[in-house]
Amino acid sequence: MHIPAYAHVTIRAALPAVPTSRQVGGLDCCLCDKPFGKDLAAIPLGPTPTSGLFGCRPCLTRLVTRARRDRDAARTWDAKRAREESEVWLPARERHLARLDGVRRAAEAVAELAGSGEIEALRVAWLLVSLESAYTWIPEAPEPPASVDREVSELRDEAFRLDLAMLTAREAVAERLAYHLINEAQPEEPEMCEEFECPEGCSGRHDSSHIDCGPDAVFDDLAEHGITVEAPQPEPLSPRLAALFEKAEASEEHAPLPNLEEQAPSVLAHFGIDADDTEALVSAAAVGLVAAAWREGPLDVIHAAGDGPSDGEIFAQSVDLYRRARAALLATRSDGPEALLAFVVVASDVDLPWAGGSSFALRAVSEPVAEFVRHVDDHVWFTAKVMREQGWRAGLLHRAMSAAVTYPTHFGMPGWPGAVTSAMERLAVLNRSGAPEVLTDLSATETTLLEAPDRLGVEALDWISRKAVFG
Repeated sequence: MHIPAYAHVTIRAALPAVPTSRQVGGLDCCLCDKPFGKDLAAIPLGPTPTSGLFGCRPCLTRLVTRARRDRDAARTWDAKRAREESEVWLPARERHLARLDGVRRAAEAVAELAGSGEIEALRVAWLLVSLESAYTWIPEAPEPPASVDREVSELRDEAFRLDLAMLTAREAVAERLAYHLINEAQPEEPEMCEEFECPEGCSGRHDSSHIDCGPDAVFDDLAEHGITVEAPQPEPLSPRLAALFEKAEASEEHAPLPNLEEQAPSVLAHFGIDADDTEALVSAAAVGLVAAAWREGPLDVIHAAGDGPSDGEIFAQSVDLYRRARAALLATRSDGPEALLAFVVVASDVDLPWAGGSSFALRAVSEPVAEFVRHVDDHVWFTAKVMREQGWRAGLLHRAMSAAVTYPTHFGMPGWPGAVTSAMERLAVLNRSGAPEVLTDLSATETTLLEAPDRLGVEALDWISRKAVFG
């Protein structure tokens, strides 16, 4: 009797762990234990034709049939899984290729404009800034599923073409700006500080670390010069987030926070925040939004994991998210609550490297992050709901009040300068022989803490956290 290779494992699993002497002697079937005879032939199972164990034809036929059925079922399941993975993978690959292609064509257009001399040098510099921003926002290439060839040449080749186009654009812009600076001595432009919300006394000089135009501004900038490059479609909303916003639009419930306008101003005034000062109110609301949606809750579990983020990484990322939350809250005034999606996308991005020079991303942590993403979605959704039903100011008052009560001395709050002053007093008396070099100049450290703590870098913020500089 021929036994196919695919049935070997099934037959081996059915063999007795401790065979009887009659089974070893080839007298009884090792599978059903019936004696061999005229009507029941012994079929050797090895290790040799004359030694080992023996089975009967009915038992072996039954096991081969079962093995064949299991094999066919596995093939069907593998084919179904491959189809399902392909349905997810192909759109993800096409979206990524479209993003790479769009930014590459934008880079080629920037290089052409920089070399033509048709627009002023300062505008060329802005084009490069927005191009670099679009390049930075390109997500990591999606990982193909196991059923797809792991060597995805299209993605690799398109990424290589983009890198070459970026090099060409940078070289063209650098050459244009070098000659412009030498020949015309570019004057300072302090009026830009208003857009960047710079502190008083800023020199008026900026670099790319102060500016984030988002992923798509370069396409609008090129259109102003008569060059149309179609912007890639934005990533689709997660089904959960889309459902939350649809639910909010259809909701006819009463205001979730009655009497907010009457109660919040007095609470905020107690903590030094004038509810009629829009700038201060938005700033405090941004702190409250980051705390409620990002910092509190599931992040504590992720932080405690062995491969979770450090204190310095959380510090730096919270500062960066504060800026993004502030920008999103300001945008909701004219664009509606849906503008908060810009904050959600970054705050819940599991692939995005964190601020302060950190290489940490949520995708790498061993703890599950699905609950964290839902937490961000839920709290931002509630803020959007308050704004939609009670107005923009109500949404700000709600988040600002929670920040004032719980985080009065965080970055972005009126109490932050005082917290920095106390921290610098502690830092001045500490032995800083093993501290990161950036903390050597105390005056510069204080300025950076006041204006942008994340620019100290994760290493310095970790050292500050270990030394309990902020108490």
